[in-house]
Amino acid sequence: MATVRPAAVAGYFYPGNASELDQTVKRLLAAVPGAADDQVPKAMIAPHAGYVYSGPVAATAYARLAPARERIKRVVLMGPAHRVAFRGLAVPSADAFVTPLGSVPVNREAIAKLLTLPQVTVSDEAHADEHSLEVHLPFLQAVLADFSIVPFVAGAAGVEEVAQALDLLWGGPETLIVISSDLSHYLDYRSARRIDAATTQAIERLRPADIGHDQACGRIPITGLLALAQRHGLVCRTMDVRNSGDTAGTKDRVVGYGSYLFFEPGPSERLRERHGETLLEVSKASITHGLRHGRALSVPAQEFAAELRENGACFITLKIGGKLRGCVGSPQAWRPLIEDVAENAFRAAFADSRFKPLAHEEWPQVDLSISVLTPPVPIPCTCESELVRAIRPNIDGVILADEQRRGLFLPAVWEALPDPAEFVRQLKRKAGLPPDHWGPNTRAFRFTALSI
Repeated sequence: MATVRPAAVAGYFYPGNASELDQTVKRLLAAVPGAADDQVPKAMIAPHAGYVYSGPVAATAYARLAPARERIKRVVLMGPAHRVAFRGLAVPSADAFVTPLGSVPVNREAIAKLLTLPQVTVSDEAHADEHSLEVHLPFLQAVLADFSIVPFVAGAAGVEEVAQALDLLWGGPETLIVISSDLSHYLDYRSARRIDAATTQAIERLRPADIGHDQACGRIPITGLLALAQRHGLVCRTMDVRNSGDTAGTKDRVVGYGSYLFFEPGPSERLRERHGETLLEVSKASITHGLRHGRALSVPAQEFAAELRENGACFITLKIGGKLRGCVGSPQAWRPLIEDVAENAFRAAFADSRFKPLAHEEWPQVDLSISVLTPPVPIPCTCESELVRAIRPNIDGVILADEQRRGLFLPAVWEALPDPAEFVRQLKRKAGLPPDHWGPNTRAFRFTALSI
């Protein structure tokens, strides 16, 4: 017979009446400005206090799930244990969690997978009265169509223990990771804002070691997510940071709340679908202009779509008969993408030092492709073997830097160098570094690319 974990804080942290709860959640979501964003997060951090206090802040994250209403089928939900002390991570034996809005099934297959880890145990006691997971369920019920949850609470656990459990359930676009946490507790308003700003900076920079014990009640789940976000190259976007003094309480003793979204790297497919032809046309026009006038095409960015006016980084690759004929680009975004495309197309044709300037008779034979890059993020590694293990074949582009030496490989290079160890060796060679070199100033960064 199926067992359920009944609602423990309905009527306390949020309305206990189904109709009132439904109206409350919908009102909170509707109040979020500019929520119609096509980009869907892979993970999020959101608060778990009573809705009157933290509901508006949590809604700023949940409103962004609307485009994935039918896509997200599994929610990995982790929060801190407030009422029961234990070691490790605890999952329930229940088959479903219940709120006034209905029943949410527990993904028992995922639970079974988690139980293969030594730090994960079954503890219904840890879940019985715990609010840190329950308060998220009505939001999830409102924004998602058909989904299951993988609920677990964190006791005394290490960063790697949390990261390992989350990574085991990472999945694909069907899986969302939700970390439940409030920020500072019971400080005066000004002190809370200062501490919460520091915590926010640590979260944005994916720096788990910078979050102290008193900065977030969900510090253990947060730091585990941040460590994993480093490895997967996630990009964090802060949605809202406020405290109870801003929402529904006094300002003498406040609790801080923050909502943060984590996105997998990669320019949106929407860019290729909506603007791929335009980018190709401009890059080709710039080369044609270069053949005629000896300079890149001047592009009035203000005349193009908003996505093309945003700062972007790209590489332009030219091939003739499958052989490289030029490749030039920008590793980081510093000017409008449309301008970057025009300038780099010209430079790939006429300013790549490895080749002579493109001739008129060669131009009809050229195959041109554009790689639009995500911002590079650091790869945490202290030696070459760690870098080899960390990079993702056929996904990551990699920048290797040491003092003034720097080398970059686009993700397309994996086609020629499929072995990660050889990939790194050749990248070191491109950077002008000895094959056995790894110094105290050696740094590695990852990025991904959208090919057009």
